[in-house]
Amino acid sequence: MDNVFLLIDFGSTYTKVLAVDVEKEEILGRAQSASTVNDNMLKGLRNALKLITVHGKPIDEETLKKSVKLACSSAAGGLRLVAVGLVPELTLEAARRAALGAGAKVVGSYSYELNEDDLKKIEAAGCDIILLSGGTDGGNKEVILHNANMLANSTLNVPFVVAGNRVVSGEIKKILDSRDKYAEKTENVLPDLDKLNVEPARSCIREIFMKRIIQAKGLDKAQEFIGDILMPTPMATLKAAQLLADGYGHEPGIGELMVVEVGGATTNIHSIAEGCNPGRPVIQKGLPEPYAKRTVEGDLGIRYNAQTIVEMLGTEKVLNEIPRIIEKTNLDLREYTSFLNEHTSYVPENEQDFMVDLGLARSAVEVAVERHVGTIKEEWSPHGTVKIQYGKDLTDLKTLIGTGGIFAYNPQPQKVLEAALYTVNNPFSLKPQSPEFYIDHNYILYGIGLLSSMEPVAALKIAKKYLSKTVVSSNRNSFTP
Repeated sequence: MDNVFLLIDFGSTYTKVLAVDVEKEEILGRAQSASTVNDNMLKGLRNALKLITVHGKPIDEETLKKSVKLACSSAAGGLRLVAVGLVPELTLEAARRAALGAGAKVVGSYSYELNEDDLKKIEAAGCDIILLSGGTDGGNKEVILHNANMLANSTLNVPFVVAGNRVVSGEIKKILDSRDKYAEKTENVLPDLDKLNVEPARSCIREIFMKRIIQAKGLDKAQEFIGDILMPTPMATLKAAQLLADGYGHEPGIGELMVVEVGGATTNIHSIAEGCNPGRPVIQKGLPEPYAKRTVEGDLGIRYNAQTIVEMLGTEKVLNEIPRIIEKTNLDLREYTSFLNEHTSYVPENEQDFMVDLGLARSAVEVAVERHVGTIKEEWSPHGTVKIQYGKDLTDLKTLIGTGGIFAYNPQPQKVLEAALYTVNNPFSLKPQSPEFYIDHNYILYGIGLLSSMEPVAALKIAKKYLSKTVVSSNRNSFTP
């Protein structure tokens, strides 16, 4: 077989492999095995390859040798980034958006002038990259220069991406270089107050990830077998979402959409949409919203943060999301979620497990989508009350896609997506109102993003073929235990 692509995701918990035939535009097989994060990552991959079958048979050595292998990774915490900017709502927020769009997990955000306490926290954060921004082009330069000097004199030994005021970006690189720091200079993430420019910084972060981070994550041995790790896994999902929305060449996309990705450590929301409603009489405020937007909620993973979700929303709220069958078992939700926190790779074994996961996931999605979308606020003006829009208006979004283990294995995945919808209980949140639902039952979106780098048309056709359309129930709070 000469047209087989092996699409690989090195995750912190599982290494996943998807085999596709690009000529026939079909999935041949998929498998996963526990990741060997603390050892040679190639071992986990080889274990997954032993489990994968093509046309019902184990993949043979000849096919394995001739196949094209593309990989992404979120192993060992993925790409951990600290963002440093000037004003929290402006340059720092622009830097965070650039980082999230590049597939990074932002583990620290700092604004204005750094002090010694800030520096100690950054040094303790265990980040892989520092994104240094601040000042529009021709604007404030004192703060970013101060921060560059502070960081240059630190014990940090990680790459720096300089994406601030272009008037001093060259000088900042020299400051960092003079103290043996590795620094890359790119365009300002916020050249003007009304202009967001995140793509150059995203590309720079991705290049550093490919060149320097892989070895530090223990993936260098796997590279000998598969070649380069192309990108962080979240970036692969975002690329897949954009390909699905926009299409490629003569192959049309499906239009503006949102991808809801629920995991054990985070809940990620990706939206590919302009985020404005021309028919809505509003005044827009805040930074311009990116067409391709990703948000990461590190406190909403349904394993690492199971207890946090209950503490945040309250037992009553989370139990409200769980079917009545759970209440009959005298479940101690706090005790159960404490177990999940301690056993983060736990896989549901019975009906109760599946239903608790469903309740946790619904709770996580409700909050994560609320944080991702915009809001409407009413404010007074000399001419009366006006409506102010902050963030993206996604009320008219037509497509909602669910991906992740909960969608691949839970018997009622559509119930998780329903938690992303607009409700009258929160009338000022600009959540989708009546989109169509699609479920990624085959866990393929990361693979679609990888495949799009070489075979975009085939990737798009496979995605449209294998995403499963599902029905929204008339009663969003109903369950079928």
